[in-house]
Amino acid sequence: MVDFNTNNTTSISAETTTMKYDDRRAELQAFDDTKTGVKGLIDAGITKVPQMFIRPLEQRIDNSDTNDDKRLDIPVIDLADVIDDVKRKVIIDRVRQASETIGFFQVVNHGIPSEVMDEIVEGVRKFHAQEGEERKKYYTREKTRRFVYYSNFDLFQAPFTNWRDTLICMMAPNPPNPQDFPEMLREIQIEYSKHVMKLGSLLFELLSEALGLKPSYLNEIGCCEGLTIIGNYYPPCPEPELTLGIARHCDNDFLTVLRQDDYISGLQVLHQNHWFDVPPVPGALLINIGDLLQASLYFHGLTEHRVLANKEGPRVTVAGFFSTHLQPSTRVFGPIKELVTDQNPPLYRATTVKDFVMAFHAKGATAVSSLAYLRL
Repeated sequence: MVDFNTNNTTSISAETTTMKYDDRRAELQAFDDTKTGVKGLIDAGITKVPQMFIRPLEQRIDNSDTNDDKRLDIPVIDLADVIDDVKRKVIIDRVRQASETIGFFQVVNHGIPSEVMDEIVEGVRKFHAQEGEERKKYYTREKTRRFVYYSNFDLFQAPFTNWRDTLICMMAPNPPNPQDFPEMLREIQIEYSKHVMKLGSLLFELLSEALGLKPSYLNEIGCCEGLTIIGNYYPPCPEPELTLGIARHCDNDFLTVLRQDDYISGLQVLHQNHWFDVPPVPGALLINIGDLLQASLYFHGLTEHRVLANKEGPRVTVAGFFSTHLQPSTRVFGPIKELVTDQNPPLYRATTVKDFVMAFHAKGATAVSSLAYLRL
């Protein structure tokens, strides 16, 4: 057992991969009670990965399932000429092709100033660089609060803990009180969110047109109504081969806009049963089709991805999740009737965003997609 309040950690054999339920629960609770996350372990000077993070041998990263022969061709789409009718058609074709085959694409000239993107990443970094006593003030598992700091949303559900800490900021549809946020994020959080909302509206227009719908369709049905900004912080890991930054999963939203770390890679995408590295592209944002959009449309099946742990760090990323999350709403989303035909029958039943997110939280970030919950 690990005492998370001291530097005295019991050396744990890498071959020991199972724990009795009660022992694991006690370790999880002791970790959560520190209210300082994985960063707190690093601050305490640990040199071994605690047992709660260690995955069984068959789930560890040994590169045998990673395709090193070639990079996955995730398109980089230039949005500079999106207002030109001819060039817009080319952009829409590229968005369609990427969405149908991979579920990911990158965008440049997206309208978000580089200094704004840098400042939001630096704000997340500064928050975690604070002393533990300062971070504790925001630590909570009350998922409906406007600003949440914790480690692993599925800490008590998942079979193994991920090597990361997270900030969650609910920015829309109800604008937050700036005083809800720590000072280093107060202004930039609002500024960055405004830019992401504008970009999201444009992306939903392009996706609508890619499906043969009117440009405003996805925005009008509410895909761009909610926005949550998530700051993920991956501290350096002393034994990265034993754990993961984030386990294999699909995003439980309509669309994700990810600002990767400029210097430290770690993101991998699953394609044709192989994992591919997705190194950052300077100035680009990575776009990911989420499960809620998959449930309504006919794009690529599952956009599964994971994040590796790394000896280097910290790795800091900022993701914009387009979803109303757990906020109350009676709006129901289901297969779009204009796309349903005898050849393309509906695959999933309708749901509210809140019910879908609750199902995701109940199972945790696992390889089992939340779409299984909606399958007809």
